[in-house]
Amino acid sequence: MLTVKNLYKSYKTNNIKYDVLKNVYFKIHKGEFVAVMGPSGSGKTTLLNTISQYIPSDKGEILLNGESIIGLKEDNLAYIRNEKLGFVFQDFMLLDGLTVFENICLPQIIADKNIVSMESSVNKLCDFFCISHIKNKYPAEISGGEKQRTAVARALINNPFLILADEPTGNLDSKSSRTVIEAFINAKNKLSATIFMVTHDSFSASFCDRVLVLRDGEIYKELKKETNRTEFLDLLLKTLKELGGENNDYE
Repeated sequence: MLTVKNLYKSYKTNNIKYDVLKNVYFKIHKGEFVAVMGPSGSGKTTLLNTISQYIPSDKGEILLNGESIIGLKEDNLAYIRNEKLGFVFQDFMLLDGLTVFENICLPQIIADKNIVSMESSVNKLCDFFCISHIKNKYPAEISGGEKQRTAVARALINNPFLILADEPTGNLDSKSSRTVIEAFINAKNKLSATIFMVTHDSFSASFCDRVLVLRDGEIYKELKKETNRTEFLDLLLKTLKELGGENNDYE
């Protein structure tokens, strides 16, 4: 579903070049839930932004469902971001003046989809994520966990190839975080959603199928959940400890 090959990205400041991503290579298959972790400054957010092409890479390939998305015109990129990619952000990015129902509708409104079909799809997602009881409320009237489940539903409304989630539990308490991760797992298991999540939270990452650990812009290790979640969490914590740094770099 997603292939990233030999990806490089650097920045220049005062004629000094800083390499942020260096020869990054990985694949994500349909229906996988994959996380990327690493210390602050390891390149996690830059990687997400290059995949979505909000920032250009220096060289390398990014293939979405087998098609390159590098070098496309802005109109084509806008279409891909709206219909082939779904986004979930740490700060929810809901529009305060729209209800939960209307926020979920947005990608289909932009795509000029049929209204009857749109309303049916939104109602199904509201039922699926247990937010039907708040669909006529505004973001200011609901909890952080409900906001993020609304954002997940919005990300899925166009049945995208891939959901990109940037620290989706970063602003939530532990109970709400668990609810959001369960929403991702249900989307993966029941809707065949493919999810790529940047996170500092090792607990959330322990629910994923795989975790890519970045260090200094390179993939330090790829960890697969081959046993139970508790043992996978222990493996994640051990690996992150190997990298050193402060605890709040990861959690």
